[in-house]
Amino acid sequence: MRQLRIGDMRIDRLVEIAALPLDREFLFANVTDEVIAANRCWLDERFIEPATGRFILSHHSYVVRTPRWTAIVDTCCGNHKERPGAPFWHRLNQPYLENMQALGVHPDEVDFVMCTHLHVDHVGWNTRLVNGSWVPTFPNARYLMGRTEYEHWDRQHRENPARGVNRGSFVDSVLPVVATGQAEFVGADHCVFDDREATLRFVPAPGHTIGNTMIDLRGGHDHAVMSGDVIHHPIQCAAPWLSNAADFDPEAALATRVKLLERLADTPSFLL
Repeated sequence: MRQLRIGDMRIDRLVEIAALPLDREFLFANVTDEVIAANRCWLDERFIEPATGRFILSHHSYVVRTPRWTAIVDTCCGNHKERPGAPFWHRLNQPYLENMQALGVHPDEVDFVMCTHLHVDHVGWNTRLVNGSWVPTFPNARYLMGRTEYEHWDRQHRENPARGVNRGSFVDSVLPVVATGQAEFVGADHCVFDDREATLRFVPAPGHTIGNTMIDLRGGHDHAVMSGDVIHHPIQCAAPWLSNAADFDPEAALATRVKLLERLADTPSFLL
């Protein structure tokens, strides 16, 4: 992704895993050969692995900067995390922080960490391993997460701590920032920053999780939406009925996806 400007906001993609091939049925249980064939004219090697037909995903955060603040949206999988049930995320050792510093951002400089939802591949770099303990990666940041989303997973964790909610990420990537007092629980429609130059806010995006959100950015005449897991792969822009296996409410997820695509189609807005 080229650097993007929305008003006075600078947006950069912060890569953890540039290209991860996954079995197509892992993403979409209802995918068919016919829908793939109908879209192969534009689904090139960036999106589908030619030799295997596996779908390719990028795991990345977005860094949003103005002269007044720095925010990170979703924090991928994280290093050194125990994910034995998902070998492609298990005990990673990726240069995420090095990639961040190559963009000119140090973890101490981050003001907001925004979690669209609390699945394992969206919260991993909330924490890092220091002397055997999980500590906040961004020591000066407010970690913003949906109140409904947090309460849902916290209730499941309390009912069965041994279950390992969200593949264990609730314990190693969410609760440590709650323990330090850095977590801030917000409504699904919540404005983080709003002035004449920049507006950054959560907007409701029901379906993928019980409190799923997207991020809306406005500056001047510019507009962008960070869709998070409303859209997992570009093929869903052509076939929005493809349903991710992890969707909490597939019908609501489909309605959210279609509404987003219809809202942005034939406009100058950016979909990230």
